[in-house]
Amino acid sequence: MNKTKYRILITGGAGFIGSNLVDHFLDLGHFVVCLDDLSTGFEKNISHHFENPDFVFIKGDIRNMETCRKAIKDCNYVLHQAALGSVPRSINDPANTNSVNITGFLNILIAARDEGIKRFVYAASSSTYGDSEKLPKVEEEIGKPLSPYAVTKYVNELYADVFAKTYGMECIGLRYFNVFGKRQSPEGAYAAVIPLWVKQLMNLERPVINGDGSYSRDFTYIDNVIQANEKAILTPSDKIRKRLNNYCKKNTPIINGQHSTIAFITDVFNIAFGQNTTLFQLFEALRTNLARYDKKIINIEPTFQDFRKGDIPHSLANVRKANLILEYNPIFCASKGIEMTCEWYFNNLVK
Repeated sequence: MNKTKYRILITGGAGFIGSNLVDHFLDLGHFVVCLDDLSTGFEKNISHHFENPDFVFIKGDIRNMETCRKAIKDCNYVLHQAALGSVPRSINDPANTNSVNITGFLNILIAARDEGIKRFVYAASSSTYGDSEKLPKVEEEIGKPLSPYAVTKYVNELYADVFAKTYGMECIGLRYFNVFGKRQSPEGAYAAVIPLWVKQLMNLERPVINGDGSYSRDFTYIDNVIQANEKAILTPSDKIRKRLNNYCKKNTPIINGQHSTIAFITDVFNIAFGQNTTLFQLFEALRTNLARYDKKIINIEPTFQDFRKGDIPHSLANVRKANLILEYNPIFCASKGIEMTCEWYFNNLVK
């Protein structure tokens, strides 16, 4: 555990991933500022910290620059998690997705620059790989975006890279792959597949699989993501720079007789477990685990409908780069994560 106490801004800190990060960094002894407009996050996710003198909650929108400046004042680090997620949401409302994910991102980035933040760590997305069919996904090879959401997350990476090189900021993007775990909401039209199917199975309803169940994802348990954020925020700059240079020597082409060298800390890393699971395998795992709490669930079968717009057939991450440079070492495979997630949902949704 790092003994230095930092002041950390976590945007989207009342959301699924953000609130888990709030818990973790408070447990480590840091001071945490949570900025969230509660549009997709929930006050109940952070209310247990309201009496903690090391915690501040600011209800506000990242599209408001003054709000961003207020939240970031005197902070050392930023963990930017705030965004409008969901590919279908972005297809239905691209303007709002763009406004939050790009304008809001840029506001936080500018505020971080002006405040002299030590390091800016942000939630990137595996959707950036777009129509690239290569598996497993490696950071340097992406395709064309397949949704407005994917466009916004790629623009985030471009802005972060430009700010690092122009203003000398340290910017690290974490390309999340299908994160799941406790507090992921099953409510709303854009609920993620795991909490949605858990809720339906617990209600003895038949979950709907988009397609034939053969599409696969690298489902990533929340504790792996927490580890990645801790590594990204606390790994010393000299270690990252040295490791990035070594990585470039082995993984980039020689130009003008030499490899490129790293002058600025700016890069993106796959954050996943490195193992894919088909949607039908996911359904079976959820059904088996939840049947421990209600035996009737084991008899439920899914229904199938057309493939969803904007979805890619398969997603699988190569996490070697994150391991070499950030020492990221995911511990929880999808099956173990599903087991713990089902237990959490049973204890919290049934009550």
